[in-house]
Amino acid sequence: MTTSDKYQDKTPELIEKLTQRHTHALHKGLHNWPRSGRRPPALGDYRWTADLILSTWLQAETGAPPAPELGLEHKIGASGGGFDVLDFQWLPEDRWTPAGVEIDTSISLNRRGFDRAIEIPFPAYGGGMSFGSVSEQVMLSRVRAARNWRSFSSTGEGGYPDSLVPLRDHVITQIATGMFGVREETIQHAPIIEFKYAQGAKPGLGGHLLGDKATMAVAKMREAVPWVSLFSPFPFHSVYSVEDHKKHLDWVKTINPGALVIVKVSTPTDIDMVAVGSYYAGAHIVNIDGSYGGTGAAPEIAKKNIAMPVEFAIPKVHKYLLGEGIRDEMVITASGGVRTAYDIAKAIALGADGVALGTAELVALGCTRCSNCERGRGCPYGLTTTDYELAQLVDPDWGEARITNMYRSFRLQLQDILRRLGMRSVRELRGRTDVLIYRKNSL
Repeated sequence: MTTSDKYQDKTPELIEKLTQRHTHALHKGLHNWPRSGRRPPALGDYRWTADLILSTWLQAETGAPPAPELGLEHKIGASGGGFDVLDFQWLPEDRWTPAGVEIDTSISLNRRGFDRAIEIPFPAYGGGMSFGSVSEQVMLSRVRAARNWRSFSSTGEGGYPDSLVPLRDHVITQIATGMFGVREETIQHAPIIEFKYAQGAKPGLGGHLLGDKATMAVAKMREAVPWVSLFSPFPFHSVYSVEDHKKHLDWVKTINPGALVIVKVSTPTDIDMVAVGSYYAGAHIVNIDGSYGGTGAAPEIAKKNIAMPVEFAIPKVHKYLLGEGIRDEMVITASGGVRTAYDIAKAIALGADGVALGTAELVALGCTRCSNCERGRGCPYGLTTTDYELAQLVDPDWGEARITNMYRSFRLQLQDILRRLGMRSVRELRGRTDVLIYRKNSL
């Protein structure tokens, strides 16, 4: 277990009681509104509307897109910007890919010609959410779902609990500026190692975990003092050049020679130069993390006022790497506000190869976007919490099934998008900005 022993004698009864309460709450919010016409109160925001949350819950239950008769807008939010103002220009129906043709949604995560070859069947993996920012039960749910999809889930900074070790072939271990939880054995376990140089929701600020959430278990994992706020500095103070950057990558490749390396960065105006530098340092994947993501713990002033919107950063990097003649050697993934199958497709059309999902997986587990994430007992659904009792709201078997179903629904929708564009592979969609249009009345 993840914290003290005070609940140990009643754990089975506690888990059953809380799981039933959680499931009942989800069903009450999901199924009452069609009959009553009233949506659950305090549900969502402009980016994650009530429709998007309800439709994600449905997809997590059924593994399929919501039925049209429910009237749920499951493709876009109401932010008035970003992916919400983009749409696809479909081909005439007689030019669609025939219904009997299989649509390939797989991508390679290594195109550099050295180290191991890794391919995932769907162009998305789980983005970094650390032990402390989310519970151990949520981490287990995410990694088990990744195993089902022959994919990966990132630990975020802070190491990972022993319960994830049997699943290590599907765990991306992250190294961030605070070096919390960084151990030689977790680097050796990892098929993919992620360096987090900056986070899109908090560019230039580093990471932070407030003292409320730094429990005994979390502090032990991070080799820190319990109940004291933990801050990751910005930047890595050992990296001020491409040569320094290469030394970082060489360090982990010495410990684990076959591992792939992700470089996670935010979106400064020179993001294209950052990506080129990562290429010459030896990275396999550049993860462009946009400002729309992050949990409710990220400061609003940072999310809304620093760095470049991800929909501008993706084509900037894509075009620059094309001009340098190295685009086909690098994998670009986008994260930070990717909510739906349509967002995934738009990110790829702008120039990414795939995406990393974080908040969408939490919404599948019942998140309502109440933005109470930074408090230890703040999350009413036991997701972004380190409180032992609340964490039991998420049974990892239940969580695994819901996230697995969400990805299944997303894959069906992505195949439908590609079919309507006359394509047979998601790789054909990369950089095809010509299939994107602005939505009417969005300008």
